[in-house]
Amino acid sequence: MGRYIIRRLIQAVFVLIVISAITFFLFWATPANPALLICGKNCNAETVAQVNATYGFDKPLIVQYGQYMQGLVSPGGRMIGSEGNERNCPWPCFGESYQNGIPVWNSIKDAFPSTLWLALGAAILWLVAGVLLGLIAALRKGKFIDKFSVGLALFGVSFPTIVFGYLLLFLFIVKLEWIPFPDTANAALFSVGPVKWAQFYILPWMTLALVYAALYTRLTRANMIDTMNEDYIRTARAKGLDERTVVFKHGLRSALTPIVTIFGLDVGGLLGGAVITEQIFSITGLGKFSIDSVLSNDLPAIMGVVLFAAIFVVVANIIVDVLYAVIDPRVRLA
Repeated sequence: MGRYIIRRLIQAVFVLIVISAITFFLFWATPANPALLICGKNCNAETVAQVNATYGFDKPLIVQYGQYMQGLVSPGGRMIGSEGNERNCPWPCFGESYQNGIPVWNSIKDAFPSTLWLALGAAILWLVAGVLLGLIAALRKGKFIDKFSVGLALFGVSFPTIVFGYLLLFLFIVKLEWIPFPDTANAALFSVGPVKWAQFYILPWMTLALVYAALYTRLTRANMIDTMNEDYIRTARAKGLDERTVVFKHGLRSALTPIVTIFGLDVGGLLGGAVITEQIFSITGLGKFSIDSVLSNDLPAIMGVVLFAAIFVVVANIIVDVLYAVIDPRVRLA
C-alpha cells in the first residue's frame, strides 16, 4: 500500500504539471493582450512596453512558464517585477493579480473558507439523504416508497441548479422572510454566532444537496439491488445471520464502493468552487473568484484557482483509492 500511495503521488505531480502547462499556454493562445488590460484606457506604446517589462511579458513563453513554476516548487518562492524593481514572492507564489496587485495566494486563502463550509455542509446532506433514500428504495423494491424515491431522484436530476437556487432564495428570504438577507462579508466567520452562520449556508446547502442527492439515491438503489442478489448474501442468510447484519455489514459496504468514488470526486470538485451556487447566493468563495478572474483575463488568478481546484480533485482520487481497501475486503485481497 505504501508503494502504491507513493506511485499515485508521483502521478499526481505529473498531472498537476500538465494541467498548469495547458492552462498557461491556452491563456496566451487567446487574442486578449494582458498588458492593455493592466495599463487601462490611457495606454500608449511606452506604457505597454513598461508593463511588458514589469510583468515579464516580453520574455519567451517557455521562460515565463518556467519562472511561474519556480515559484510553486522553490521553498523561497521567486522574484517578480522588472529589473531594478524586483521583490520576493514567497512560496507558494501564484503571482500577483493583474487587476489589483494583490497576491493570488492571499485571495485564495480569503475565499476558500466560504467554499469549504459550502462544500462540506452540502456533502453531508446529500450523502446521508441520498444513501438513505437509495437503501430504503432498494429494500422496498416495487413498493410506494421505492417509486417515490425514484421519482424524487428524477425530479432532482432534471431540475436546474440555478432555478432551484433562485426559487429557494425568493421563497424563504423574499416571500416568507424566514431567513434574513445574508451578510456576505462575515459568511465564513463563526464569530457571528452559529444561528446566523447556519442561516447563511442553509439555502446553498439545500440547493446543492437536491441535485447531488438525486444521483446518490439512484446509484445506491441500483447497487444495493445488485448486491443483495449476490451469492455471498444468500450464504450469509443461510448461515442464520440477522437481516440487519446482512444488509449493513455485507450488502451496504459492498454497494458503497462506487459511491465513495463519486463522492470523493464531487467533494474535490466543489472545494474548487461551486460557481453557480456561489453566484446565486453572493458567496465570496473560489467559484465567484474564478468567474471574476476569467472575466478580467487575470492569468495569475486563473492559474491559481485552476491548480488549487486540481489539487483537491487529485488528492480526492488518492483518498478514494485508499478507502476502497477499508470498505471492501475484496479489494484488500486483490
